[in-house]
Amino acid sequence: MMYKETIELRGHIIDSLILPKVLDNIIRHGGDYKIEEIIIGHKKEDPSYARIEVQADSKRNFQWILKDAIANGAIIREEEEVMIKKAPRDGILPGDFYSTTNLPTFVRLKDRWVEVKDIEMDCCIVVQHEKKEVFCLPIIDVRKGDWVVVGDRGIKVIPTERPRGSEAFGFMSSPVSYEKPKLLIIRKIADYIKDVKRSGKKVLFVAGPAVIHTGASKYLSSIIRSGYVNILFSGNALAVHDMEAALYGTSLGIFLDKGIPAVRGHEHHMRAINTIRALGGIKNAVDKGVIKEGIMYSCIKQGVEFVLAGSIRDDGPLLEVITDTLAAQRMMRSKIKDVGIAIMIASSLHSIATGNLLPSSVRVVCVDIDPAVVTKLTDRGTFQAIGLVTDLEPFLRELARCLCRPS
Repeated sequence: MMYKETIELRGHIIDSLILPKVLDNIIRHGGDYKIEEIIIGHKKEDPSYARIEVQADSKRNFQWILKDAIANGAIIREEEEVMIKKAPRDGILPGDFYSTTNLPTFVRLKDRWVEVKDIEMDCCIVVQHEKKEVFCLPIIDVRKGDWVVVGDRGIKVIPTERPRGSEAFGFMSSPVSYEKPKLLIIRKIADYIKDVKRSGKKVLFVAGPAVIHTGASKYLSSIIRSGYVNILFSGNALAVHDMEAALYGTSLGIFLDKGIPAVRGHEHHMRAINTIRALGGIKNAVDKGVIKEGIMYSCIKQGVEFVLAGSIRDDGPLLEVITDTLAAQRMMRSKIKDVGIAIMIASSLHSIATGNLLPSSVRVVCVDIDPAVVTKLTDRGTFQAIGLVTDLEPFLRELARCLCRPS
């Protein structure tokens, strides 16, 4: 038996490589295609259109072809109502549930396309008939009887197109930058951060403890004090070593100004944890004048929201660290509303966790000495991420110079 369907693609499907990606996926899944009509835009701003008949002799392969095509923005030509089924139990979905991407997604309800709210990858879509709304929800938050979208019919995904014109991120032609002029790239990132702030959206920084170890905390603190950070995501280690540096001048027991180990310096981070816990937390330590500098000090003074998500290896931890993984995930999810750009600095685990929560509309810059970090991000679905392979200290130094100098 041969399975057939006609799909349509619209938009900048040529220069954004959407059309070749869809055709390649058809062949990769053992199918075949016939382009019935194609209209190519002549000018930069002109959209293109393609109508394609796809077919496969295996139902499973055919389903994969349609799934991949829809994920890349295709719609089935004969528009159908979205299919829904009730969740059988709390935290359990129907077996054929639709698994989301982080791209803008619409479902067809009563002959109109309704946008899915709070879209993120690896979740499900729930239809709330009373409110006439459609939401993206993680599996754990689904309740018995919720109407869950199933199958691939009646779903439209809007793919991310390649940046056009003078848009600030158009200078990155590949997701990882090795040998491109880094100062130029950093300046363009700074310009984009300024644009985000002017638009009223928020700037999110995700940072790891290497910011402290490399002596770069003063630059991030400067950026925070200049008002260019709205939210900080990190873990126990960054906050601990930041305050270790404020109390003892060391990070991991190494003097930051001399580069030599302190006597019994290996105890410093534990003593910092104990001091802050005894004072009732980071804010109290700042308010009482015990912590007088650093990233956490700047966050408290500037009113920057922060989420410290814990891990199994944490010492202490500090009182503000959320040790329940699901609670930390929910808190992070609640803070990313209206984020326009996320700068991820030397924190593989927290960066990937944050990337999983962000919609594709949020620009992501990942800075790390290890190019594999940004590769992991894109492999896990945060394909809008661009990566800069460099040490943190020169990156944050130049970024602070661009953002904090008088204009």
